[in-house]
Amino acid sequence: MPPLNAVAQGHRRLLEVLSALTDDQVAEPSLLPGWSRGHVLAHLTDNARAFARMSALALRGELADAYEGGQTERDAIIEGLADRSADEHRDSIARHSAALEAVWSQAAADDWERPVRFRNGDLSGLVHMRWREVWIHLVDLDLGVSPQEWSDEFSCHAVDFLLPRLPGGIALRQTDGPRRWPADVDGVEITGRARDLAAWLAGRTPQQIPTGPLPDLLPWPAHPTPIPAEQRLSTR
Repeated sequence: MPPLNAVAQGHRRLLEVLSALTDDQVAEPSLLPGWSRGHVLAHLTDNARAFARMSALALRGELADAYEGGQTERDAIIEGLADRSADEHRDSIARHSAALEAVWSQAAADDWERPVRFRNGDLSGLVHMRWREVWIHLVDLDLGVSPQEWSDEFSCHAVDFLLPRLPGGIALRQTDGPRRWPADVDGVEITGRARDLAAWLAGRTPQQIPTGPLPDLLPWPAHPTPIPAEQRLSTR
């Protein structure tokens, strides 16, 4: 089962953070270069809308692109929604996040492997991606949430997904748990808490810099790294 409860918890944390948001704060820069907080919020809102649409169609056995107009359409939607008021952002994120959760609540156990036309993935992959989107962009909003709040489960999942950013011959070892990535690499080792390793791989600022020679990272994975069945979390 994909981490449905964990995604819902992320949505609740996002709404808590936004509860006192002002219009002035919406217009201020986020931690993402070139994006205001409004851009990040617009992206989170429209990501929920697009994923709900793709998920509903997938449950009917249909395939659809996230954006028929591709990256150009996605970027235009974000630009068009970024300047809304704080109240409008709050209402829209709450509505579309709830709609997304409602669609996923209709899925049976054998539905999660249904294909979706998004990064050649499946329905379970959309849940994992939304999990990453919410918690990573919560940090980018710069409203008091840091990677320190990332759970061990989320942090290890994020490392699993972002491991293709690591150059060859380098391994990561978790100091607050048993994990080592990749397990079969005997080269240079970088150590740290799971949340700090995940933050570093995600290009965000860890609370404690991992120990070891930190290389330049490779690009963000273009396609989702398959998650072995035994590593998929049952958090529904």
